Amino acid sequence: MNRGADAPAHRPYGLWESPIGPGVIAQGIGLEDVAWDETGNRLVWVETRGGRGTLVAARPGGEAPVDLTADLDVRAQVGYGGGELTVAGGWAYFAARPGRLYRMPLDGGTAEPITPPFGHAASPAVSPDGRFVVYVHSAEGVDRLAVVDCEGRMWPKKLVEGEDFYMQPRWSPDGRRVAYVCWNHPMMPWDGTWLRIAHLDVDPDGGADLPRLRHVEIAAGGEDVSVFQPEFSPDGRFLAYVSDETGWWHIYLLELESGRRRRLTSGAAEHGVPAWRQGMRTYAFSPDSRWIYFIRNEAGFHRLWRVAVNGGEPVPVNVLADYATLEQIAVAAPRATAAGAPGANPGTTGEVQIACIASSPRIPPRIVVVRLPGHGAERTAQSSEKPEEPAASRTVVVRRSRAEGFPQGLLSVPRPVQWTAPDGTPVHGLYYPPANPRFRADGPPPAVISIHGGPTSQALPAFNPKAQFFTSRGYAYLDVNYRGSTGYGRAYRNALRGRWGVVDVEDAVGGGRYLAAEGLADESRLVIMGGSAGGYTVLQALALHPGFFRAALCLYGVADLFSLAADTHKFEAHYLDSLVGPLPGAAAVYRERSPVFHAQRIRDPIAIFQGADDRVVPREQSDAIVAALKARGVPHEYHLYEGEGHGFRRPETVTAFYRAVESFLRRYVVFS
Repeated sequence: MNRGADAPAHRPYGLWESPIGPGVIAQGIGLEDVAWDETGNRLVWVETRGGRGTLVAARPGGEAPVDLTADLDVRAQVGYGGGELTVAGGWAYFAARPGRLYRMPLDGGTAEPITPPFGHAASPAVSPDGRFVVYVHSAEGVDRLAVVDCEGRMWPKKLVEGEDFYMQPRWSPDGRRVAYVCWNHPMMPWDGTWLRIAHLDVDPDGGADLPRLRHVEIAAGGEDVSVFQPEFSPDGRFLAYVSDETGWWHIYLLELESGRRRRLTSGAAEHGVPAWRQGMRTYAFSPDSRWIYFIRNEAGFHRLWRVAVNGGEPVPVNVLADYATLEQIAVAAPRATAAGAPGANPGTTGEVQIACIASSPRIPPRIVVVRLPGHGAERTAQSSEKPEEPAASRTVVVRRSRAEGFPQGLLSVPRPVQWTAPDGTPVHGLYYPPANPRFRADGPPPAVISIHGGPTSQALPAFNPKAQFFTSRGYAYLDVNYRGSTGYGRAYRNALRGRWGVVDVEDAVGGGRYLAAEGLADESRLVIMGGSAGGYTVLQALALHPGFFRAALCLYGVADLFSLAADTHKFEAHYLDSLVGPLPGAAAVYRERSPVFHAQRIRDPIAIFQGADDRVVPREQSDAIVAALKARGVPHEYHLYEGEGHGFRRPETVTAFYRAVESFLRRYVVFS
């Protein structure tokens, strides 16, 4: 029977030819953050190109984007980074390597440093009167909040210190208070943090003196409560924040005059994220203080919602429906234009522009702007089941991160799956089937079981070039959100406490068994893959379940928990206290769960990838496990990349990595 010229060719899984090659994945840019200027007519963002950060500005729907920086690497380096940018009064304030704060006019000009070259700075926030910048400063192992004048004429001043970590400083509209989040070892920011308000003395006559600290009050949080992202309402009446005191991250509102507070959101959904980086945001006030627009995360799928500040039930806003993940929301009022002019704003109450970084399984990350009409013109659904699209809303794509012209049917779309852990807990994952319209194969496919890092993180249904690399070649792909992942409430997140290296391994193996039982994967050709904490799970799985996986891919994985506790950076210096146990009391557990001490159990082929300059998981970790594998003759490859740290940034490294992965899997999985 003639199937036609366009019928898919029969070819074994893993050998499908794909246009999603290593070079394609290595191309593109990273989109890090977005911010509006006050008038709402200009959007500024940070993008990374080849590992370097650049500041870019554009008028949505107007002329092409313009690079603001050329010779500076815009990147903050407090902890894992983030919090590079803020915009105020026609100026961009940003952090750049080696660690200073700069400012430059949005209309063009030279970036000038406003802090000295000492330590690292992040999360700049400009006072409402445009006189001062408060920021997070880290130097010689000590973190603090510092303040400097906006022109950098004075030496910066310590504002608040004494805690191990600081994050997310925000000015009150009157310029006399700064809200911020802080915490201490051994807690992580998703374990327990405090929301505090610093009351300041500020020269009312506009003198040159920097603000002075009067006193600090605790507004929320505790050792068993994670607080995230404080924001003052533009009218100064409220302080909003996210707290997980109910077991889920919900948005709260503190009325500053009365001290009353109330919860604005509810349900089994997350409205915050683990604060791995500075500057992360999940909600924003409307400029008129009437609404809070927020990102609601239900089992990994994001949606834009809003809630009235003065009361009422939250409702979904039916825009950005083509996207599955939303990040770094920023809200501004549209620029007022002359009456009768093209695009004139008629002055509808509450009209807003919302910018964010958006993605879906088939859409690489974009910066998008949606313009919503005011409350008087908007038809809002009262039921979350059938939200209505706001009247006359309009979405503009401001920036694309990479080419989007993939052939129809090439990109795999994941579906949520669940299986049951040994203790009866439902475990979550995202399953991507093989997808390539040019080829077909018989029987269940080989599968890559992907373990995310963190371990406190979540695999999301965003555009995933790594998954598409595999699925377009004929592999199935499973993103495992094992117990300990975020996105499913505090209890699920805390299930990893004291059991890292146990429950994550159980859930990785359980995911493979689930795929095999459902006919979604060939149980004899399962590959486990992970980086950092995920790489640790890879090594543990090979040691505890030899022979279960056909092969493994380990990226800068933890091999020795003792070394990790001794050598890692400040942010994670006591992370293992909760994941494994505090030393020296838990020394026996550390040895039991360190793969390097049990490498004799590993017998499955493994490829190890490591950055030579990694400060989080130093190369010595991979060197040690490779030496043990070599001594026993275990099939392995070791790829060490000079000039790379924790995660690979350079296009040439990314290209080399994927070429090595494809070659390794063909040898040990496809042809084995």
